[in-house]
Amino acid sequence: VGPRLFFQRVPEGKVVKNRVHLDVRVGRGLVGDERLAALEAECARLVGLGAARVRLLRADGVNESCLVMQDIEGNEFCLD
Repeated sequence: VGPRLFFQRVPEGKVVKNRVHLDVRVGRGLVGDERLAALEAECARLVGLGAARVRLLRADGVNESCLVMQDIEGNEFCLD
């Protein structure tokens, strides 16, 4: 119940200050256009709160689409 945080090790070393990258689950269980619509709706809501849209990563046959965003301090997170 409620939000969960998952910490995942990555092979890349620290490059910049932002060492934690959050993926916010928005389209769980959704695929295709239905997933994109859910991501876009949440993106619009967050932009209204001060976040910035960075880029859309489209589904590639292995991974579903996700949206890369930035918070007001420039830290990246994904809508997944």
